[in-house]
Amino acid sequence: MTKPPRKNDRNDRPARWGNRPPRPQRPRQKSESYAEQGGYDNMIAGRNAVLEALKTGQRIDTLYLAPGQTGSISRIIAAAKELGCPIKEVSYEKLDAMAFGINHQGVILTLSAAEYVEVADILRAAADKGEAPFLIIADEIEDPHNLGALIRTAETAGAHGLVIPKRRGVGLTSAVFKSSAGAAAHLPVARVANLASVVEELKSQGIWVYGCDMDGQPWCQVDFSGGVALIVGSEGRGMNRLLKDKCDTMVTLPMQGEISSLNASVAGGIIMYEVARQRLGLTAVSPKVKD
Repeated sequence: MTKPPRKNDRNDRPARWGNRPPRPQRPRQKSESYAEQGGYDNMIAGRNAVLEALKTGQRIDTLYLAPGQTGSISRIIAAAKELGCPIKEVSYEKLDAMAFGINHQGVILTLSAAEYVEVADILRAAADKGEAPFLIIADEIEDPHNLGALIRTAETAGAHGLVIPKRRGVGLTSAVFKSSAGAAAHLPVARVANLASVVEELKSQGIWVYGCDMDGQPWCQVDFSGGVALIVGSEGRGMNRLLKDKCDTMVTLPMQGEISSLNASVAGGIIMYEVARQRLGLTAVSPKVKD
């Protein structure tokens, strides 16, 4: 005698259960905060992969480490220090967000989207053109879009190069490269350990150092002849006090509205083009006269 099938038998289930199509998988969203900094396409995660990348020494940007690690991590740190690569200690949560599902093993290495140069290379390029040096110094710019915009404007205004710090501020990530509209491929960028030392060296070579600040001479009344190094401060804090004290002249823009400051890349762009105007020998137009 055949046993009758149970009501809850798989073959006797209603169609809405047995023939239900698989639920579509919702795509995992990337972290916008890190994606905007140029992550994912210029990142290496995992101890062995990072160590091998450090051995090549090509386009190394920043090493991120979780605290309290042992073992092969000491070899990674030693290789990074030998290359002068900035090392930042961050939480595992930060690394998880950066790695986006990759087993990072507590270490991530980011790569630059372009090769860095030395400050001497920038000065040499100006000399080869027979021009007085024109450099932009980005003091702890943290927003990749701001740095990209500065690079784009600097390149179009005829600057010979840009200088950024190693330890603070964004590097040449792919987001910076994209924001520069490709100008980062043409404008040399130097990454240095100490901006103050660079400023002193530039001054010793007869280059005048100008700082963008709320208190200073109006931008259109400053003589930018000769060698120029223009310092643009960070988005929130402005210029570092030590760098401000080393400037020969402070340059300001008039604020006529309710907002008391400008975006760093906008303010820097206005002053860069005043430098370009004076170098090109362009003069203001004569006032219109009515008949």
